[in-house]
Amino acid sequence: MLHHKIDELLALCQELLEENQTLKASEQAWREERAQLVEKNELARSKVEAMISRLKALEQES
Repeated sequence: MLHHKIDELLALCQELLEENQTLKASEQAWREERAQLVEKNELARSKVEAMISRLKALEQES
């Protein structure tokens, strides 16, 4: 009986370990995706700000 319970606990520990590893990998993928999106957002912001500056300069020239 005790051996059976120990085997069940060991199996549960292994299952939880594998689930934890999967969750950590998933979290890392989400972090990388978020970093890429933040970078793209900053690039887009810079481009928009540059366009606004050029439009203002054109407006002042005319």
